[in-house]
Order: sequence, then C-alpha cells, then structure tokens
Amino acid sequence: MTDRRGPLVRLDFEATLIEWRGPAPFVFAPIPDHHYGEIAHAARQASYGWGVVPVAAVIGGTRFTTSLFPRDGGYLLPVKVAVQRAERIGPGSRVSARIEIG
Repeated sequence: MTDRRGPLVRLDFEATLIEWRGPAPFVFAPIPDHHYGEIAHAARQASYGWGVVPVAAVIGGTRFTTSLFPRDGGYLLPVKVAVQRAERIGPGSRVSARIEIG
C-alpha cells in the first residue's frame, strides 16, 4: 500500500517573466516575496541540496516539473522552452502559475 499524501505546499501566483543570461538564455517566473517563508519551510524536507527545490508547476494549460532556484533571497521558477512554446509566452509576459512542493 502506498502513502498518498498531498503536497507540502501549493502556491498560486502571478509574475512577469524575466530572462537571465548565463551560459544559455533562461526564462524565469520570480516567486513573489510573500511566499518565501512557505517555500523555505517546505524546502527543509523537499530540497536535494544547494537550496534547489523540486516542484510540479502549471502555467496556463501546461504542467511540468522543474526545480526552484534560490536567487537574491527569493526563488525563481524556471520556465522550460517547451512551456514557453506551448503557452506562447516569453520574457515580459505576465503569467498565472501554480507550484506544488513535495
């Protein structure tokens, strides 16, 4: 018998997508600061190191898995290229998102 618990945290938020250029361009949805405490608390159980937090996310009608990146005292949700294409979004787009941790 498997233990089917719900997520540790489920958050809905809106964000304007930003681009960060590292070795390759990446698009992120900044998580609003007021969610930081909930994420940090859940990360104690869900993180696999370096403060990176695995999540299931939904933007529009597209569900995907990724990991939140800690950045400047907050968190960024990476938005995969497949999600950007499916939802026709990019840097500067305003999106509604849901994340689930754990």
